[in-house]
Amino acid sequence: MTVKPGWTGRVFEDFEIGDVYPHPLGRTILAADNSWFTLLTQNTNPIHFDHAYAARTEFGRPLVNSTLTLALVTGQSVTDLSQNVMANLGWDAVRLPNPVFEGDTVYSRSEVLDKRESKSRPNVGIVRVKTTGFKQDGTVVIEFERTFMVYKRGCVPETARATPPPPAVK
Repeated sequence: MTVKPGWTGRVFEDFEIGDVYPHPLGRTILAADNSWFTLLTQNTNPIHFDHAYAARTEFGRPLVNSTLTLALVTGQSVTDLSQNVMANLGWDAVRLPNPVFEGDTVYSRSEVLDKRESKSRPNVGIVRVKTTGFKQDGTVVIEFERTFMVYKRGCVPETARATPPPPAVK
């Protein structure tokens, strides 16, 4: 049997200013996602979980919690951007130009805006990206910049997946 390594993420040296990564996974937001996330985060605004209330607003239906949109789109970017991140340093310029509703499918992409060596940690670099989330019809629903420290090549901590399994017992 041949063991082939899977995708382990980018390291600092892999990022180039101007690169654009269309993130591979979309996610349809369910009513349960919106209610659970809203209640989990103790957001008491009924526009997110009270259908009767939301029906009386200008939207006519529940809005997806905007921090769920931020969390989802950030999560969609991990495979391409931050699988090997040491730390997130910040989210800036977060904009929510259009609402997300239950049943919408959200997709995203990120562009590398800047990268530099860390001044205090020789094993990481700092990357800044702009991430855009959009619905199934292309409508932009969120844009933000995120800055993170990412490990350099050869500095990513090993995981259990790097250790070969013990031999089978016969």
